[in-house]
Amino acid sequence: MFRPLSFYIGLRYTAAKRRNHFISFISLTSMIGLMLGVAVLIIVLSVMNGFDRELKQRILGMVPHAVIEGSGPLQDWESIDEQVQQHPRVLAAAPFIQGQGMVTGGGNVRGVLLNGVLPEQEKTVSIIERHMVDGSLHDLKSGEFGIIIGRLMAASLRLKLGDKVTVVLPEASVTPAGVLPRLKRFTVKGVFSVGAELDGNYTLIHMDDASKLMRTGGKALGVRLLVDDLFAAPKVAEQAARSLPGRYYISDWTRTHGNLFQAIRMEKTMIGLLLMFIVAVAAFNIVSTLVMVVTDKTADIAILRTMGATPGRIMRIFMVQGAVIGVFG
Repeated sequence: MFRPLSFYIGLRYTAAKRRNHFISFISLTSMIGLMLGVAVLIIVLSVMNGFDRELKQRILGMVPHAVIEGSGPLQDWESIDEQVQQHPRVLAAAPFIQGQGMVTGGGNVRGVLLNGVLPEQEKTVSIIERHMVDGSLHDLKSGEFGIIIGRLMAASLRLKLGDKVTVVLPEASVTPAGVLPRLKRFTVKGVFSVGAELDGNYTLIHMDDASKLMRTGGKALGVRLLVDDLFAAPKVAEQAARSLPGRYYISDWTRTHGNLFQAIRMEKTMIGLLLMFIVAVAAFNIVSTLVMVVTDKTADIAILRTMGATPGRIMRIFMVQGAVIGVFG
């Protein structure tokens, strides 16, 4: 059977036996070094990719991919909701009313982001329903003034299902008794946990209750969009808003949470760069191995040259040995 001379001798040198245990040993250590370098690279990058994915799925599963708002309450949010969903890259849309306030309960006070939503539509644009610990998103009923809070907030304020909390808005109301802050008693209807900072400052109430509390006249303040590609959200939101009659303002996740994901991307790039040096060290280890083999095989090389082997053929012998170590590693 025909076997190329360079390939045959290169394999023999890689798995040398009898008098050449040293060559086999350094070949094995070179393979192991390369294997460890590549393994570390894959493991660390996989951890970073998993961390990045979890943040995207959890945080961006709760906050809007993009938002279309007007200069005030939307007069006809139903038609806007219907029109933006006609865009081929918009998967779902839902109205919302959003504001900041404070929640008091258990003798403690905590600043929160109040989100007035319609439960039947919110579940199409948010992962909240899949991360409910107690209660359900559908427990929010119009007129009952129920509230859904995060696990961290529930632990901080020592709250559970059925407890009463007071929501205070940073707006004053003029009454015969004087100027008083606007506040309303709510009942805890559910607790969610997404494993992020949103568990401590994110709350959900029914949009009708939010409209009464924030005095929007039964109108939504904006429409939230769920798009098919996170990184295309700015472009999709702009196209969807351009198709609507009138003037609207758009916002997307890159403006609210962009710095977080840019930092993660930069960290992942730098870790990948550093770990590439590990692979480079393993590659230099193979080179040093071949240099040692050449030094050890000086007599064999002289014999092959005497028998007519060209320098190129001898070089290919050691290239085969290095290639075998690299491929197996």
